[in-house]
Amino acid sequence: MPFTRLASATTPTAHLGLGLAAVGRPAYITLGREAELPGNRTPEAMRARTHELLDAAYAQGVRYFDVARSYGRAEEFLAAWLSEHPEADDVVVGSKWGYTYVGEWRTEAEVHEVKDHSLEVFERQSAESRELLGDRLDLYQIHSLTPDSPALTDTALHERLARLAAEGVTVGFSTSGPAQADAIRAALAVTVDGEPLFRTVQSTYNLLETSAGEALAEAHEAGLTVIVKEAMANGRLAGGQEPRDLHLVAEAAGTTPDAVALAAVLRQPWAGVVLSGAATVAALHANLLATAVELDEAQLALLAELVEEPEVYWRRRSELPWQ
Repeated sequence: MPFTRLASATTPTAHLGLGLAAVGRPAYITLGREAELPGNRTPEAMRARTHELLDAAYAQGVRYFDVARSYGRAEEFLAAWLSEHPEADDVVVGSKWGYTYVGEWRTEAEVHEVKDHSLEVFERQSAESRELLGDRLDLYQIHSLTPDSPALTDTALHERLARLAAEGVTVGFSTSGPAQADAIRAALAVTVDGEPLFRTVQSTYNLLETSAGEALAEAHEAGLTVIVKEAMANGRLAGGQEPRDLHLVAEAAGTTPDAVALAAVLRQPWAGVVLSGAATVAALHANLLATAVELDEAQLALLAELVEEPEVYWRRRSELPWQ
């Protein structure tokens, strides 16, 4: 598996990855984004910002980069960076299929992405991903699996994914929504020829939304690599948006709220890779400080009180504006 390369990495930041959702397209649902990105979000400007982030992340020891077909031109930006940096042959690249970007590079688009987990969409998007990333594509994930997704029961899709795995690409899935735990457990039960299909799971887990924790521990025990996304809750845990108790813990720890939020996730024994979704190099450097943050039991107890009910968390997330 490509993830064995991450397991052998020795840098303190090897368990942090960089997700490019916020910089591969002009609009996303991260709070405070308008102050972090170029005012003129042309493809050229966003490509330059993406490459700055990749340069900084790689220099600081980050070795996992995460993109998706629906992240606008993120795969293209990453592919260009990889081509320009042949020395970066130790990075692991993950992408996702199942959402199609339809925003036409407009921040005010009524619809930015369309979900479809059919075999037909997999064939189209996997060809698009491979055209851009070639043999640098290490991991391909079903994007935002939910318990009602047809991808959980489509045996023809399962067989096709198994063939992809036989070609050397790790097959995984990501989850979203208040029933993440149910989706994870359903996916763990999917087999092809008696063998588990999925080798990685990427789920939302943060100080506000912890409901997938037990299922992620089960996935880890089953041998899957767990990737954590949205550890910053789409900007709700940093940049002045953070809850008062998180701010107080960060002050007491002598660090920033984002570093504390990431550190709380990194300490989970099942967390293999925790993604930073930083849109600036300064924010990325602040995120990477999480590896040095130590939290005592009193601080952890205070942070545990921030948890929201899953339905409340996901409703609030759905209300965040694309900006």
